[in-house]
Amino acid sequence: MARSNARPTLAQERAATDAAQAEEAPERTSRALLRQLLPAIVITLVLTVLLGVVYPLAVMGVGQTFFNSQANGSIVSVNGKPIGSALIGQYWTQPQYFHGRPSATINLQGTPAPYQANNSGGSNLGPTNSVLIQTVQQRITALKAENPDVPAGTPIPADLVTASASGLDPDISVAAAYYQIPRIAKARSLSQDAVRHLVDAHITGRFLGIFGEPRINVLELNLALDGISTN
Repeated sequence: MARSNARPTLAQERAATDAAQAEEAPERTSRALLRQLLPAIVITLVLTVLLGVVYPLAVMGVGQTFFNSQANGSIVSVNGKPIGSALIGQYWTQPQYFHGRPSATINLQGTPAPYQANNSGGSNLGPTNSVLIQTVQQRITALKAENPDVPAGTPIPADLVTASASGLDPDISVAAAYYQIPRIAKARSLSQDAVRHLVDAHITGRFLGIFGEPRINVLELNLALDGISTN
């Protein structure tokens, strides 16, 4: 029987090529996936080590070395015992101490509690809100009753009757400190000039001379009133 020398048709060749490519497709896909997946895994590991380990350790090292007090909460200590933070206000009520600005923070149970550092926040009430207006009026009344020796007509410092956005503000304005001088001088049997001199000695100026307003840290001023040295 004579052997056929007929060559495959173009359609047959194309079909054979497609079949061969179909067999190789899974292998090519696996190789392509591996080429893309491997760099992604390496980059993820490298970034995890750099940003999750090296960078935090470097920042912590710089903070502990050059900014130890700030990195550890700016804690104020007396005789080696921490009594507060220079960055978080405290609720002062006794007449012989300067009082900070009102605080609108609440505790974890939802009850109003001044200067709750674990639940910082303001009242979020707008300037035309009737509740805020009523609250400010009540604070003004209480402030005047608490400071009866302030000369009539003395402007009331806004920070003594309004809460800050954080509710943790440790500072008051110079005007707020001056407003309280008559009460403190009377409670401590001091002259108002002596108390004013102490206030002036604790004024912190504007940042870089242009940013913010002069302010006074309430905790540091009250400790100075008691003649207590911090460390």
